[in-house]
Amino acid sequence: MFDFSAFFDHFDEILDGFWATIRLAAVSAVVSLVIGTLLASFRVSPVPVLRSFGTGYVNVVRNTPLTLVLLLCAQGLNDTLHLTFSENSSTTYYWWAVLGLSGYTGAFVCETLRSGINTVPLGQAEAARSIGLTFTQSLRLIILPQAFRSVIAPMGSILIAMIKNTTVAAAASYAEVALVSKTLLDAPTFTGGAIPLFIGVAVGFMILILPTGFFFGWLAKRMAVAR
Repeated sequence: MFDFSAFFDHFDEILDGFWATIRLAAVSAVVSLVIGTLLASFRVSPVPVLRSFGTGYVNVVRNTPLTLVLLLCAQGLNDTLHLTFSENSSTTYYWWAVLGLSGYTGAFVCETLRSGINTVPLGQAEAARSIGLTFTQSLRLIILPQAFRSVIAPMGSILIAMIKNTTVAAAASYAEVALVSKTLLDAPTFTGGAIPLFIGVAVGFMILILPTGFFFGWLAKRMAVAR
């Protein structure tokens, strides 16, 4: 029905594209978790300036298209302001894609984590203050550990969405699998149909995403907080 010979002829190039996607998603997951945790801490902070900054960042970034954020990083900060990470352009575009994707995803991580913080009984925070713990200490030792455990499943959904969002990293001139696929389709030497290529890439994303979903589902049950 479909001729997959052209897909397998360029399998190495597609595999390289998926490896680029995995590297982008893995690093962005860690950075977005750090950003989201800091923003959530700001949003529940007793300091008005930090609360305002966290709220403003989340409201602006969550309502801005990811493509626009990546274009700002690649064409605004890199090409116009010449802010680079390396003399190697591919390395620079990789890190701009990481920062753009992480900064965008971090806003969603923040709101998810903040909902987890709200599930922690208020009495525990009051008890922490009564024994002399500072806000930072009570957040680090008591509130955040419980909050993370209560939002494992939603965090998994955010990670899955982020993996799929890597397909727009081409806006930051980073060659992940979606850009590799488009380049193959535009090449005059590619004689295969578009549908087999799309099916192959879709199967590749399923291989990445389905185990991730199952893992976070299992982990959420395993680490559930008993109330």
